[in-house]
Amino acid sequence: MEVDRLSQTFAALADPTRRAILARLSRGEASVSELTEPFAISMPAISRHLKVLERAGLVTRARQAQWRPVQLDAAPLVEVAGWVERYRRYWDADFDRMDAYLAQLQKGDPDGPKQ
Repeated sequence: MEVDRLSQTFAALADPTRRAILARLSRGEASVSELTEPFAISMPAISRHLKVLERAGLVTRARQAQWRPVQLDAAPLVEVAGWVERYRRYWDADFDRMDAYLAQLQKGDPDGPKQ
C-alpha cells in the first residue's frame, strides 16, 4: 500500500528530533556532523532521521565536492498548512464561544451566554 505524501510528512514531523533538525535547517544548510552536534545521539542515528525526512520530501542533500549539505525543502509543509487551515474554522468557533462565555462571566452571569 502506498502512503500518501501528507501521511509521510506527518509521520516525519511526529519525532521531536526530526522537528529540531528542520528548525536548524530553517536557518540554512548544514552537514550531517553539524546536525549531530546538539544531540546526544550518534551520527548514524541522525542519518536515519534524515532518511525519514528525505522520504517525506522535507530535506534534500546536495553534493559539493566532498561536502554533502542538507537543505530544508518546505514544500510539504505548505500541504500540511493547507490541511490544518481547513480545520481553523472549527477551533476559531470554539474560541469565539469561549470568549463569549468569559465575557459573560466577567459581567457576573455564571450561566454564560444565552443561545
